[in-house]
Amino acid sequence: MVRSNRIGVFIILACTLAIFPAHAARSSPPAGAAQSQSPDQSASQSAPAQPTDVIRGYTLTPEKYQRAKDYSGRKYLHEFIASLFGLVVLLVVLALRLGPRFRDLAERVSRRRFLQVLIYAPLTLLTVAVLSIPTDIWDQMLAFRFGLSVQSWASWTTDWITNQVVMLVVGVVLVWILYAVIRRSPRRWWFYFWLASLPVLVFVIFLAPMVIEPLFFKFTPLAGQQPALVSEIQKVVQRGGMTIPPERMFEMNASSKLTGLNAYVSGVGASKRVVVWDTTIQKATIPQILFVFGHEMGHYVLLHIPKELAIDAAVLLALFFLGFHGVQWMLRRWGAAWEIRGQDDLASLPALLLMLGILVFFATPIFNTISRHFEHEADRYGLEVIHGIVSDPNQTAAHYFQASGEANLADPDPGPFIEFWFFDHPSRKERVDFVVNYDPWKAGGEKPVYVK
Repeated sequence: MVRSNRIGVFIILACTLAIFPAHAARSSPPAGAAQSQSPDQSASQSAPAQPTDVIRGYTLTPEKYQRAKDYSGRKYLHEFIASLFGLVVLLVVLALRLGPRFRDLAERVSRRRFLQVLIYAPLTLLTVAVLSIPTDIWDQMLAFRFGLSVQSWASWTTDWITNQVVMLVVGVVLVWILYAVIRRSPRRWWFYFWLASLPVLVFVIFLAPMVIEPLFFKFTPLAGQQPALVSEIQKVVQRGGMTIPPERMFEMNASSKLTGLNAYVSGVGASKRVVVWDTTIQKATIPQILFVFGHEMGHYVLLHIPKELAIDAAVLLALFFLGFHGVQWMLRRWGAAWEIRGQDDLASLPALLLMLGILVFFATPIFNTISRHFEHEADRYGLEVIHGIVSDPNQTAAHYFQASGEANLADPDPGPFIEFWFFDHPSRKERVDFVVNYDPWKAGGEKPVYVK
């Protein structure tokens, strides 16, 4: 999973939009959950036995199929309602004229612009966050009900508060930049704010693995927890002609809060790293973990982070341009009723968030389509880079996708619209079909694309 640019983009959007949580900081846990094993405990366990059955497609027992469909349907409904609820919250804030009230308070306290932002932005962003908390709680309850979370309410509350602190720190900076740019260039602020947000975005991506992610999970060097695994991973690294030092490989204690399987690439430049969840290490065989690592190394080698960041930034520019024109229309029509003096008024922030929120809602399939493309490339790279290292890379990958799909309650057969709108990875069925049938090494067939 390409994660770091998505962290940065959605932190920027969350702080500028105040309705989309930074998914990097999200964990989904409710109360009363039993505690899972720690990474230290998992390290001492023997690896699962290598499966011997042949997988020809993604299949589930009737019971598992129904459970996955039940969870997926509820999750899709939750995501739609949560997005729409966020927009309704902003409409409520505008209708109650909370923005003008917070603005007036800030102006009474100080005439200095930055101090006004320092008062106004946290009040507005926290108000939206608190009003939106029912959908956050719903998300955690859903994950707990279906066994995807083992986190207590106390821990979840701590994470929620921590997430808001992170959002406020970045949000205050962005709101201050936004209104400074609007006052300086009322007609082109959308372009100059986009330019100004890019270094903030890169800075957040750089810091996320070292500062933000450790606020929610514990990361330990993989070499210290799994030295034998790291030795096998180095074979994959050498096969790909890469140099990824062991100190850039980490194990995350996902089992303290979650039960699914995953791994991801995070960071940029000196902070770039590969992270494997401890649940993956507990439940997957070493050959399967090598495939997972090969997939993540594919993101690293194929430069998916800078590529996706560049594409997402271009989409973001288009959203800011449309948002500029949309909020102009909105303020002409309702600005007086909402007691907003103009677009350079701090009280216009909820209106801007509402307009951008609507645009981001409809742009979601664009972001997901981009992500699905890169994930498919990484699947191909993962198969190619472990060829010759594991005995049957196709079945190794297929067994991992089967096991992780069952653990994550992946939708076994999503419809075209569902996949188009919600999926930032190819569907489980598509991934299993691909890894089972991809064979560029047979005589007279296609040639490997990435690892010759």
